[in-house]
Amino acid sequence: MTTNSKVLLTGITGFVGSHTAIQLLEKGYQVLGTLRDMKKAEAIKRAISKHTRTDNLRFVEADIQDPNIWRQIMADVDYVQHIASPFPKVMPKDENELIVPAKLGNIHILSAAVSNNVKRVVITSSSAAITYGQPIERRKGRFDETNWTDLNRKDDLTPYFKSKTIAEKAAWDFMQHEKSGLELTVVCPGLILGPLLAEDFSASINVVVKALDGSLPAIPQIGWEVVDVRSIAALLILAMEKPQAANQRYIGSAGYLTYSEINKVLQKAYPAKKLPSRKLPNFLVRMLSLFDATIKPVMLDLDTERKMDNSKAIKDLGWKPVKPEESVLSCAESVFQLGLVK
Repeated sequence: MTTNSKVLLTGITGFVGSHTAIQLLEKGYQVLGTLRDMKKAEAIKRAISKHTRTDNLRFVEADIQDPNIWRQIMADVDYVQHIASPFPKVMPKDENELIVPAKLGNIHILSAAVSNNVKRVVITSSSAAITYGQPIERRKGRFDETNWTDLNRKDDLTPYFKSKTIAEKAAWDFMQHEKSGLELTVVCPGLILGPLLAEDFSASINVVVKALDGSLPAIPQIGWEVVDVRSIAALLILAMEKPQAANQRYIGSAGYLTYSEINKVLQKAYPAKKLPSRKLPNFLVRMLSLFDATIKPVMLDLDTERKMDNSKAIKDLGWKPVKPEESVLSCAESVFQLGLVK
């Protein structure tokens, strides 16, 4: 594909951002990637160059909370892929450290897009804005794009889930009052796995790393809707290109896997590794979370099955996600290649 269209991509150094940049470049788009520190530009360019040509790749330093910079760098931009959003491995004590930048980021991006006559903005939200804040009897249900996380039910929320919900709702509220013709599409991924391009990995990769590095004594009774990072990148581009995707919301997931099923996939692929096989009682998971802060974000998924319906993206956009088992295996392979697990 050959195109002269220019795409502003926020968070290009991130897991999803870097893979999306690769696929955009492969399709011939001009990509302007934003990062918080230009010192990281050369490293991410080297990582991307291993997979595609980087002639059409440029970088710019930008702070998501600075409204003025976005108006400047969005000149002559046709589309925006807004992927940057805080997703820490450890939840902060002050939830506003997540909520404020996530919300302001969406509003600043949309405002700048209106000022520069951008055609469409695609925002990467999360399943966190769909499946949480639920009563106990609903937590094992099936969810689709019409569902929203209930911010009033605090016993089924974390600061991250709250931030994603508030930020996405702020974007849709902005669009309700916008008459410029700007289009918005939102993609809500599940747990994102797949091949890492760099050693600095996202929190979701801990699911595979902890299964392989021996830090888990047994397997927690939890599960997630899993999606490959390459499939999410493809969905983000479909959401940008397809006319029917305008002002729509899409779930990005390839299927539900329990931690036990993930472990079995890994054990079969790496029989020499001694992976945990026993199930970890829920009370022990809660005890471990007191000593390992990286466990706390998954506490709400103990003994639940929050499954999602991905049929809208498949039917409307022709999306073809890879199987979740392949996402697990490709993630593990890259973890070993990068030396994150010996």
